[in-house]
Amino acid sequence: MAASSHYATTFFLIFVIALGVAGGQKNHLSAEDNKVLRNDYETLKDQFENFVKVQFGRLSEEVQQLKLKVQEQDLLLASCKSQFGREAKELDNRVVLNNGAKVGLETKSGLPRTCHEARLANPSLTSGVYWIDPDGQGVGEDPIQVTCDMSSGITFIGHNSESAINVGHCLDPGCYTRSIAYEASSRQISALIELSDECRQSIKYECFSAPLEFNEIAYSWWNDKNGQAQYYWSGNNNATHTCQCGIDNSCVDSNVKCNCDSYAPSNLSDSGEITKKEDLPVSRLNFGRTSPEASSGIHTLGKLKCSGQRAVNGMPTSCTELWQIGHVLSGLYLIRGVSQVETVYCDFSKLPTSKGFQTWIGFTDVKSSPVFFYVQRDTSYLTTNSVVPFEVAKLNVGNAMNIATGTFVAPRSGKYFFALSGISNTANIHSRVQLQLNGVSVGRGVSHDLNLTFSLQSVLQLRTGDQIRLFLTDGTIYDDTNAHDTHFVGFLIEEGVFQ
Repeated sequence: MAASSHYATTFFLIFVIALGVAGGQKNHLSAEDNKVLRNDYETLKDQFENFVKVQFGRLSEEVQQLKLKVQEQDLLLASCKSQFGREAKELDNRVVLNNGAKVGLETKSGLPRTCHEARLANPSLTSGVYWIDPDGQGVGEDPIQVTCDMSSGITFIGHNSESAINVGHCLDPGCYTRSIAYEASSRQISALIELSDECRQSIKYECFSAPLEFNEIAYSWWNDKNGQAQYYWSGNNNATHTCQCGIDNSCVDSNVKCNCDSYAPSNLSDSGEITKKEDLPVSRLNFGRTSPEASSGIHTLGKLKCSGQRAVNGMPTSCTELWQIGHVLSGLYLIRGVSQVETVYCDFSKLPTSKGFQTWIGFTDVKSSPVFFYVQRDTSYLTTNSVVPFEVAKLNVGNAMNIATGTFVAPRSGKYFFALSGISNTANIHSRVQLQLNGVSVGRGVSHDLNLTFSLQSVLQLRTGDQIRLFLTDGTIYDDTNAHDTHFVGFLIEEGVFQ
């Protein structure tokens, strides 16, 4: 465009000079020359005008192209602003606290699992729509959008039947049916329910001559998460047909458990909340016996709402509790058994309710500290009806055996093994040695003659502070400094870690 402008300027100057020359020589030219010059002038003028028209057309076209490009850039800029605004808003929802500082999340791995967790992480969050990931960090399905009440940490999951819906007119039980489609997958909902301390869902049925149950025939019911029919419309007792007025003993007819079951020709309603979270969420609604034109039924199903967090106190007792406190890496874990530490394999790619989520491997031998002893005598022992003391402690790890008194005191609860062997020093008389637990005999070793051996072995479940000792009731025990014929050993086999 710059080159075209330069040529136009040059052409215009030549034209002006030529015009000036023609004008200055006008009085000195002959008529014939003047005519030729005039023709040249007209030709040059026409050429210039055509040149100007062409250049102006080109300039106009270039200006129009520039305008179109500017409009395109404006549209692109507006689109970028809109997209950035949406992403910024979504990113703001995907913010959690990390050591007190807000951190933007690039993946779902850092999202809270419930609104309760989000509230605990950042109490300043306001109520609204948030992303959460109930089934765990980096496993399972994608995060879901839910509504969070940040004043209480309640998580709300909506569905397609929250508004009041008329069931129409039909006669048979369950002739009207409606499937409930939730704004989250069944896996994510199940995970949320498992994590939460409580979940509930409200149901309201407005009726006019439209009973839920009549003459012991159920015309209406709802299906739980597993598709099982349920006939209770409030509370957590799924063993009987009832509504909230039946629980409160406030129904319009004291002979029925729901207001609508009175079959009265008047506008009535039953409202309640299902609180048995094992049955939630409601998967389908079914109603019937609204066939007369005057009859009517309108149902309203509330959002699923879950709150709190199931508490795990102390060492986890299962893969479920490990999952509840945030573990997501499948593998071997130590858990608290009835009295021992146990090893399990946790498959966190599955939900706690799924088969194969936890596989029991076996017990783990955990001892807070080792306990074992091995003691001997240097001399024969001849005092009957007395506790047998010892003179040599070959081993006494844990210092639980007092050789001077011959008493072992269990330092902690668990299973213990004890073994005794020795030689009788009495001819024609039985030598008898008791193994006593807290002064009561629990076993005995016997030798029937001189130089014959006696022995005993025992495994006992002891509590902390229990006392074990040997008690000579008859005969004598032979020993000398060189031989050491009496041997008494004991050790902790398995500690009762959990009481």
